[in-house]
Amino acid sequence: MSESSAMRPPGTVLVTGGTGTLGRALVSELRARGEAPRVLSRTRGAGLTTADLATGAGLDAALDGIDTVFHLATGNRNDLDISRALLDAARAQARPPHLVYISIVGVEQIPLPYYRGKLAVERAIEGSGLPFAILRATQFHPFIERLFSAQRALPVLLAPNFSAQPIAVDEVAGRLIELADAGTLGRAADIGGPEVLSLQELALAYRAARGGRRPVARVALPGATVRAYRAGHNLVPGPPFGRQRFGEYLASRFGIHGA
Repeated sequence: MSESSAMRPPGTVLVTGGTGTLGRALVSELRARGEAPRVLSRTRGAGLTTADLATGAGLDAALDGIDTVFHLATGNRNDLDISRALLDAARAQARPPHLVYISIVGVEQIPLPYYRGKLAVERAIEGSGLPFAILRATQFHPFIERLFSAQRALPVLLAPNFSAQPIAVDEVAGRLIELADAGTLGRAADIGGPEVLSLQELALAYRAARGGRRPVARVALPGATVRAYRAGHNLVPGPPFGRQRFGEYLASRFGIHGA
């Protein structure tokens, strides 16, 4: 545990999106370190702090006494709106919190609407006047797994003709906590997994982990988004940050062969 985290009083951390894939990992790590984060949710439940990012209802109370906000929530089509509500409420606090935001590698170059929304949130945070840190990460291992599990009814396993650099969720959560502990300001260095593999290679690894026999078909897809992926805008150049490889993630999920 770092010196800064040891000095942080209990209950002074708020996590939006704390029930999602990354949020669960981050909340678990914080609790393992003896912290008691508030987990923002629209619903009531044990361990949850009820507030609505879409309307702003309950945000002032949720932010009262908070010194660090991990902003992981996503509204898919309304990321900017829910983020503006959070920023407005955070600015209204007597002592505005340090905001740590998770974004995605390639949001400036890959023309997906969801990515455009993440980029708009980055710019809103940068202009908010709040102390902030922004971290862009490559796609998580579970996301790559879902690309293939979603094809379970197909006779072949389709693999688009570009590469990816998947990273472990726990490693992203750990990096976000490091940024908060250090009081990092501005955009941090992008992070990615330890290996760059084609989607075909990733599909073969998935097939092996599941004990499958379907052929893997490499498919060439048209469009500006795929061209941006083929150009490598979803990758992080230089030494990798992540340690867990996709095959290791699959082994932890399914063993030698999945059920």
